[in-house]
Amino acid sequence: MQHLTFDIAHMLAGGLVLVSVMMLYQDRLYALLNVFALHAVVLALSVAWQAYIQHASQLYITAGIALVFKAIIIPVALHRMIVRLGIHREVETVIGIGTIMLAAMALIALSMAVMLRVTAEADPLAREDIAFALSVVLLGLLMMVSRRNAVSQIVGFMSLENGLILAAAGAKGMPLVVEISVAFSILIAFIVIGIFLFRIRERFDTVDVRALDQVREDQR
Repeated sequence: MQHLTFDIAHMLAGGLVLVSVMMLYQDRLYALLNVFALHAVVLALSVAWQAYIQHASQLYITAGIALVFKAIIIPVALHRMIVRLGIHREVETVIGIGTIMLAAMALIALSMAVMLRVTAEADPLAREDIAFALSVVLLGLLMMVSRRNAVSQIVGFMSLENGLILAAAGAKGMPLVVEISVAFSILIAFIVIGIFLFRIRERFDTVDVRALDQVREDQR
């Protein structure tokens, strides 16, 4: 029974890594947002399973927050924001998709090699989930640096945050105060994101971050 418990936990955490790779492969904003919603659903399932095996009822709150806000509210709102702003639907990358996929595989291998070695004395369930969580964090960072569009960079940041939540849940749960702060941070961050995108659109008539680089160069 314990082996089955571990296998399901590792399957869900590994699934989160797989969906992170799927996000890196997307070249359309709508598809990217749909995959991010799936990312949040897998996170919610993983955290809920951790709540079950750890008997930590407060983690169910984290799972509910991830499901409601990140899997439903935020993707729907970003969909509407894209339509309202008339944002270019294609995701422009700094480097080719093939190179990004190779970098993603290298980061996953690095995460496993480092975390499994560093946490050799830790609980077997926690150490592997933390290794998966580090992979999700690094893949989120890769998305942020490999995309030119501000919306896709925001999605990368939120997927990075999902990795941090997975790590905290795997490390024997989070206090209730952290659950509440996560909920408020999501709300505040989303308000800031909306203001940020509308201001960019108003000022530069685009959300491509290359426009910001061009302005900085002109001001020098």
